Amino acid sequence: MDKDQWTTGKRRTGLTGETEAPPTIPTEDGKKAAVTEAIQQLGQTGLPNGGESNVFCMTIIGQIEGHLVLPPQNKTTKYEHMIPQLVAAEQNPRIEGLLIILNTVGGDVEAGLAIAEMIASLSKPTVTVVIGGGHSIGVPIAVAADHSIIAESATMTIHPIRMSGLVIGVPQTFEYMEKMQERVVRFVTSHSGITEERFKNLMFATGELNRDIGTAVSGVDAVKYGLMDEVGGIGQALSRLNSMIAERKPISPGGITQ
Repeated sequence: MDKDQWTTGKRRTGLTGETEAPPTIPTEDGKKAAVTEAIQQLGQTGLPNGGESNVFCMTIIGQIEGHLVLPPQNKTTKYEHMIPQLVAAEQNPRIEGLLIILNTVGGDVEAGLAIAEMIASLSKPTVTVVIGGGHSIGVPIAVAADHSIIAESATMTIHPIRMSGLVIGVPQTFEYMEKMQERVVRFVTSHSGITEERFKNLMFATGELNRDIGTAVSGVDAVKYGLMDEVGGIGQALSRLNSMIAERKPISPGGITQ
């Protein structure tokens, strides 16, 4: 390398005398730090644009945070983190399928529906697994995938939407809540095998939940009602996802998938 091209580790650029630092190569420690930061910020072990696996794993845990920032002691999933990750996974040719793991108490209705609509509109195979719980607005997210699985010990709480804060006691307020409720019902019934009548019966049941109306559905019952596709765990989810990925791959003239 020519000695006059470098000045104290910097390269001259143009005739103005400006310099720029030489390009840096990511070190192994730097890669580990990036993975650690992803775990801390997003609860994930990898990002959609990296890694050797063809399956991208996304976790939706705690409370789904919407337009208002929740207190720091709350475990939250931020929808502004989820949406760009879903877009990146859709665009990345290395990613052939998505595994979405849920253990959520619910949260913001519109944020949850936004995540659910994004999952439902992906062109790549998707599988959701409910571990622990997929409550409230977590129900539409759980059924949004191509195939949905729930653990036997997991539960899903189905109840009407609720409003907190200042509520104006006029008929228009209740009409708005009813329309929002219909959005949730319509999405769930169109992306699962449960009927609208059955879902509303579970939603408005009395005596099933303490201090509220609704129903807590166990894993086996969720499958029986047609809400989820099967009872299982991570093993079944990955097996199902891999088979869906294999079905999408073109078959060569020799009969071997490419």
